[in-house]
Amino acid sequence: MLYKPKTYTVESVTSGHPDKVCDQISDAILDACLKQDPMSRVAVETFGGHGTLLIGGEVTTTANVDFAEIARRVYKEIGYDQELDILVKIVKQSPDISQGVDTGGAGDQGIMYGYATDETKEFMPGAVVQVHALAKKLEELRKNNPAFSWMRPDGKTQISVQDGKISSVLVSCQHAESIDSAQIREQIIEHVIIPVIGDLSGMEIFINPTGRFVQGGFEGDTGLTGRKIMVDTYCGLVPHGGGAFSGKDSTKVDRSAAYMARFVAKQMVAQGHAKECLVSVAYAIGKAEPLMVEALNEKGESLAEIVKKTFDFRPQAIIETLNLRSPIFQGTAAYGHFGKADFPWEKI
Repeated sequence: MLYKPKTYTVESVTSGHPDKVCDQISDAILDACLKQDPMSRVAVETFGGHGTLLIGGEVTTTANVDFAEIARRVYKEIGYDQELDILVKIVKQSPDISQGVDTGGAGDQGIMYGYATDETKEFMPGAVVQVHALAKKLEELRKNNPAFSWMRPDGKTQISVQDGKISSVLVSCQHAESIDSAQIREQIIEHVIIPVIGDLSGMEIFINPTGRFVQGGFEGDTGLTGRKIMVDTYCGLVPHGGGAFSGKDSTKVDRSAAYMARFVAKQMVAQGHAKECLVSVAYAIGKAEPLMVEALNEKGESLAEIVKKTFDFRPQAIIETLNLRSPIFQGTAAYGHFGKADFPWEKI
């Protein structure tokens, strides 16, 4: 295959990973603004660690939003009960940017990518689907199965593939002090890895490789919005543009154009134009028409002519096509932005 090598590694993290906590807080703030004012302009970054949370950025909205209260609610819903000292530094969007966006121009400049493959029903690489499923399974068991009361919110999963076959599976999960590592291994293999992966013959299995993962979340590490962009997209198997997604409203093409590129790539595969498709698009800030639109199939052949005739990549057209003024974004902020059937950019 042109874009996915035969030997590679992919990763995911749970919703309790410090970076993902920050992503979810940023997107929860975005959703709260959009719920009251669909025309909100939002660019929110969250930084957290060791009892402190900083929410900063630019917000222009008529919505009345308590940023700190949203952060505390999301933090507790994820599964943490520690108190946070929260500092909020929010100002209005720069007029230098807004004057270009007001006329329908892109809210940022750069290049965005979208990818799809016929390998799975999700139109995503199989290992990417599986590695997110492993991470999500950790959360489901922690919240719903009393046998996993020892599990804590932080966690990470990884799958390595060699010559097209899974060679190793790694699961790291935060846990209570009292649980024995042998019990953790037994339960994770039985209830997480086997249900997702199936037959483990010939695979190396790693569970908490250091032997201990008691300190996690903001107690063990800092988190930052936008620091898991490969987990958010295609796990590094295809290019990623210069920008992260979470905390940004859809006038920011870092987010909306990446969603549109994924949508278009998926249509190209679903309609039989390609087995794999990589779409790329570039913008100048304040300008509506993209500087470039390209689409390649698995043979490296261009599909750009079909794409340009069929799809409109101007920012306002993307927002309308994908209904991106709706408050749907917190759900994107864990376990990947692509491959989930309920998102509008995943529709066929």
